[in-house]
Amino acid sequence: MSDVTAPRTGPAIALMVLAMCLMASMDATSKWLVEDLAIPQILLVRFGIFLIVALALAGRRGFAHTIRSERPGLQIVRSIVMLAEITVFIWAFSLLPLADVHAIAAISPLMATALAVPLLREKVGWHRWGAVVIGFIGVLIIVRPGSGVMGWAALVPLLAAFLWALLQVLIRKVGLEDSVETTALYSATIAVVVMALFAPFTWQAPTMEQWGLLVLTGSLGSAGLLVLFKALQLGAASALQPFSYSMVLWATVLGFLIWGHFPDAWTLTGVAIVVAGGLYAFSRERAAGRSSR
Repeated sequence: MSDVTAPRTGPAIALMVLAMCLMASMDATSKWLVEDLAIPQILLVRFGIFLIVALALAGRRGFAHTIRSERPGLQIVRSIVMLAEITVFIWAFSLLPLADVHAIAAISPLMATALAVPLLREKVGWHRWGAVVIGFIGVLIIVRPGSGVMGWAALVPLLAAFLWALLQVLIRKVGLEDSVETTALYSATIAVVVMALFAPFTWQAPTMEQWGLLVLTGSLGSAGLLVLFKALQLGAASALQPFSYSMVLWATVLGFLIWGHFPDAWTLTGVAIVVAGGLYAFSRERAAGRSSR
């Protein structure tokens, strides 16, 4: 059983922001790869690397101890949801620009906050709802009407956003009873088994550059998932949702560094609003923590 029972919001927020940075970086490399390689092939290599990491973590605690879950059925369901979410996101990257995918997916914090009420029985006050809404308004300003994200293709990242929100709630739910190592081992094992069934039918020999990107994607994904698992183990899912918007901030930075897209005045305004929403949520959490002492 996990030794984390009471929320530790401060460290959880820091880990959440770091996880979003790692996963935004992984998304950028995934978008490169999906132009030439099939999704099952990308995911098999990615989760193969994650399985190596998970087995190494399990070795420190003992494999038999790590594989023992308090909620094995829920772990399996969560792992399948995770795999579906990642698959749909990569599919979305093949249909739309990276920034547009993240813009639509920015609705996921609202979804996760709503899902945390029935699934986790978390109490969500108007301060948290307000912070999430403020962040979402900032995202709308960043992408603005006319960005080209409308149409049937927009349904793909919208589905991915729902799966991402559900995944975060399920990670928090299993994290209340299982360790990060147990969650990681279930995730990697199930993903490798499932992708091994499909990858042979779409496999093509990667170039040296593609192998480098595959390894980088797997490493970023492994680190991002581990940090995310820990963040959602330490902090309430609804309290962390405003900080999911930092994914958009990281995507903006990556877009400038990799593709040379410099943010315009409207984008910078939206980013400022997103940051303001996150800081507002953080200040309210700190105030609530002091009043509870």
